[in-house]
Amino acid sequence: MNIKKLKNIKLLLLDVDGVLTDGKIIYSDNGEETKSFNSKDGLGIRLLMDSKIKIGIITGRKSKALSYRCKNLGITLLFDGITNKLDAFNLILKKTNILPKETAFAGDDLPDLPVMKKAGLSICPADAPPYIKEHADIITNQKGGDGAIREVCEQILKAQDKWNIIMNKYLS
Repeated sequence: MNIKKLKNIKLLLLDVDGVLTDGKIIYSDNGEETKSFNSKDGLGIRLLMDSKIKIGIITGRKSKALSYRCKNLGITLLFDGITNKLDAFNLILKKTNILPKETAFAGDDLPDLPVMKKAGLSICPADAPPYIKEHADIITNQKGGDGAIREVCEQILKAQDKWNIIMNKYLS
């Protein structure tokens, strides 16, 4: 486990297709793109945000569904339609004044590799291809869109001694 790296995380950046979703792109009859998001990932993201850890999205695709999801969760660091994810990563670091070593990035495919290599902690879901897994510090037990990000959120919160505070809030 990468406890030391997890303890330093102030910003979690996420790819979308294959990480927050199962990677399927569904079009309605009128050509509108839809996505399916996992509510467990959503709660994990909210728990991180409530614990003062910033969340951002860097994705190559633009979609209304993603915009709605980010609005619903309160994610304002949304960089969609990005062809060079490393440029977006550097812009986010500058905007937030957070260092690369304080940043985790979850990705699942080739366009994510440059950011995975620069982030302090690189993450991929269980169903990422082997050539992505070999560059990941953490490979989740869950597949993309199936709770992989919730798993990461809990690992960060536990490493930073914030999990018990959250649990006590729900148990009392």
